[in-house]
Amino acid sequence: MRLLPIPVLLIQIARSATAIDPLFWLGLSLLLVAISLTAVLVAAVPAFHELARASRSAEKLFDTLKRDLPPTLEAIRLTGLEISDLTDDVSDGVKSAAQIAKQVDRNLDRAKEQARSVEVNTRSVFTGVKAAWKTFTRSTPNRHSRDRLPAESRQPLPTYFNKNSDSDFDKDTVIPEENRLKSPPFYFDDEEE
Repeated sequence: MRLLPIPVLLIQIARSATAIDPLFWLGLSLLLVAISLTAVLVAAVPAFHELARASRSAEKLFDTLKRDLPPTLEAIRLTGLEISDLTDDVSDGVKSAAQIAKQVDRNLDRAKEQARSVEVNTRSVFTGVKAAWKTFTRSTPNRHSRDRLPAESRQPLPTYFNKNSDSDFDKDTVIPEENRLKSPPFYFDDEEE
């Protein structure tokens, strides 16, 4: 006898049945449902194995996350706090640097003012030294002194002694001409320089 595939076999049985018997059709329907369920289960077994493997992998992942995630989150929180502290330190450093720059600027301004003052004072000193040099290097006729007076109009310089001193000098003692003090030179010329 020749074997036919199941659907073809079922169709030949249905044609050979002369009477439409409801039990036959119910049995045939149940047979087809059983064959379909068997095919679904055969196809679903590898999928169920994959689902089981995926669930084991997910369980391992969740265990790893449960074990590693809290310390990682704590480290991220601490890093955020450290970054905040560093930001505060940097902003304090910037403020301090700005204050130092302002102080240096003020000190530079003071140094400039002092340099100007030194420049003015130096000019004054040089002008004084120059005037003194010119005065000391002038020839005698330009000097205004007591020697230019005629001899008869000259009077001896008065000498004052302390009355209570026990000196050898008498009030009437006259100092010789060479020991007398001459009048100070006149420091300003009549001519403009």
